[in-house]
Amino acid sequence: MSMVLSVAEARGRSGAAAVPGARDAGAGETDLSLFVQPLADGRARIDLAVDGITCAACMPIIESGLLCEPGIVGARVNLTQRRLTVEWQEAMLGPARIVGLLARLGFRAYPFDPRLAEGAELRETRLLLRCLGVAGFAMMNIMLLSVSVWSGNVTDITPEQRDFFHWLSALIAVPAVAYSGRPFFRSALAALKARQLNMDVPISLGVLLAVGMSLAETWRHASHAYFDSAVMLLFFLLTGRYLEALMRRKAHAVASHIAALKAETAVKLIDGRLQDVPIAAILPGDLVLVRPGERIGVDGVVVQGGSTVDQSLVTGETLAVAVGPGTAVYAGTLNGAGGLTIRVSAAAKGTLLDEVTRLVDGAMQARSRYLRLADRAARLYSPVVHVAALATFIAWLAAGATWQSALIIAITVLIITCPCALGLAIPAVQVVASGVLFRANVLLQSGDALERLAEADTVVFDKTGTLTLPAAGLIDAGHVPDAALALAGRLALGSSHPLARALAVATGADVPLDGIEEVSGQGVMAVVDGHTVRLGSPAFCGAAREAEAVLARHPEASVIAFSHGEGRHAFAVGQVLRPDARAVVAQLQQRGLAVEILSGDRPEAVRAVAAALGVAAFAGGLKPADKITRLDRLKRAGRCVLMVGDGLNDAPALASAHVSLSPVTAVQLTQAAADAVFLGDRLAPVANALAVARRARALMGQNLWLAALYNLVAVPIAMAGFVTPLIAALAMSGSSILVTANALRARRAV
Repeated sequence: MSMVLSVAEARGRSGAAAVPGARDAGAGETDLSLFVQPLADGRARIDLAVDGITCAACMPIIESGLLCEPGIVGARVNLTQRRLTVEWQEAMLGPARIVGLLARLGFRAYPFDPRLAEGAELRETRLLLRCLGVAGFAMMNIMLLSVSVWSGNVTDITPEQRDFFHWLSALIAVPAVAYSGRPFFRSALAALKARQLNMDVPISLGVLLAVGMSLAETWRHASHAYFDSAVMLLFFLLTGRYLEALMRRKAHAVASHIAALKAETAVKLIDGRLQDVPIAAILPGDLVLVRPGERIGVDGVVVQGGSTVDQSLVTGETLAVAVGPGTAVYAGTLNGAGGLTIRVSAAAKGTLLDEVTRLVDGAMQARSRYLRLADRAARLYSPVVHVAALATFIAWLAAGATWQSALIIAITVLIITCPCALGLAIPAVQVVASGVLFRANVLLQSGDALERLAEADTVVFDKTGTLTLPAAGLIDAGHVPDAALALAGRLALGSSHPLARALAVATGADVPLDGIEEVSGQGVMAVVDGHTVRLGSPAFCGAAREAEAVLARHPEASVIAFSHGEGRHAFAVGQVLRPDARAVVAQLQQRGLAVEILSGDRPEAVRAVAAALGVAAFAGGLKPADKITRLDRLKRAGRCVLMVGDGLNDAPALASAHVSLSPVTAVQLTQAAADAVFLGDRLAPVANALAVARRARALMGQNLWLAALYNLVAVPIAMAGFVTPLIAALAMSGSSILVTANALRARRAV
């Protein structure tokens, strides 16, 4: 099969071009290989926008249909974004083959573009609203006609008048159903062409049978017609689908808002000249200029200039952060009043903003064990409900009912068993919980992380970079005069050494001293008011005695010395506890969770942190294998361990634990091994994640029971003939509203 897809074929049903960069409609072809992302081991991945996904039942049709094809190793549908992510072996097939397979399954696919997807989503929402309006208008008029027929004495209505009102109702209902039923008919037809059944098949069948039977009854001059029931069924179904579309757009807004923070261009320094270039043309190592008030478009390190940066997106810190030479900055953050020259480490791809976007997408796409259970139930639904409806029809005929009455009851069974409640039971909770966690600075990246977080009864922390801040800080500056401390901070701005940077940040220095000289391997020096000032090693500054006194007070710290004239000082620089570490650990212990610290740092440093936090179980000097051994011991004891770590040596332990969290500042391998990451300098997201997960798991279970109970009660009543098609539509819509309202209770978890 060719590796290209015509633009006409790549258009959604809305008629808008779906492929970026396409020329006139039908005037060219788009090379799908441009959208393929190469992976390791000869695999590749592509993100496709898929038309025709209407509910959770479509997800297993697509995923199982693709996974049956040799060479396809992964297929995941994001119901919220109508996006399909496929991974395959490049040696066995290409992307055009995947698009062809989807077409045979009844779904049209084209390369996913967030902006175009958002536009298509908006058009779909508008279509649903128009269909809803037509159905509502028709419903009110048909009901008015019905009231006119039955409001007075039935004996006063002649057969001719009744037939006239029935035909008038038909003139309203038939075009209204033809227009408003398009979202359901189109989806059902596509599924049938692919020899599949989805939830829209019985819905369409029920509506068409109700209209067809009403026309037949009107033709036969019968006393009853059910045009109002068919139109009202569509009205309530469209109401539910429109609300679902609004919920998807709201859930997708988080990722869209983040994507909107990406800059399209940057000011690049080329041979001393400034030039606006696309972000895609910026490479690592390039120098870019960020003017005051601009949003930073790259990840990198400041090499010149000073300013304050709003990093709330990246770190969750609401206060602006002072930056200067040597400070790391990130794409998506907002520059303050100063100009910055930045050496790029990542631009178009690989930025922290890209990582955050990926994690948000992963959170929306995640499907837990409960959701897979709901998918299996929805997959079984279609054949079961058709068999149940057919059995009901045959049973009532055998019992002596007329074929019209038997057909009405069978239609009612088709309508009332629509598994909208089942399909929404888990996704609704996940959407709400993901939004709550995102606002709590937690991003999920594992499908069943919510369930496993809810099961955790033991929390194991790494120390460095987890309980402490990732950057070193000034531990004890109280014994140093303020003037000397400020002078040392200004001198520290002239050094790129981590200890000097920590001192500069701690003192809030923003203007370096003039004439700073660096002595390789020793420190930096300058002349102030005729006196030499030095910052560096104790030997370089002649402050060995002061350094020994500081180490006696803080044996776990590193020391940097400072001299000015006859004055000698030493500063203890080390890991600083996260601001709320004590409160969070105490909160976890109050909830009944056991807390331990496992670290590769020196035992004395670990002991000091454990004592400060009130943690009795701790160990230091551990290798990765030692941490895994401890986790295995806890697992054999029946404990469900939440591991929280950030270092490269924590990655094996994170993968081994029952569930794991990692700060966003962790190395990439550690983030990949974790089930979720949290943003910011605070530890509160760990406690919030546990609270939200427990709440969400309880609500998922409740929703599944509600959906099951609804069907257990409603189906027998419908089969017994005690429910009309209208009441069935109301009951089905009510069950969906019930589980959605129950899911919204997850917002109160934090």
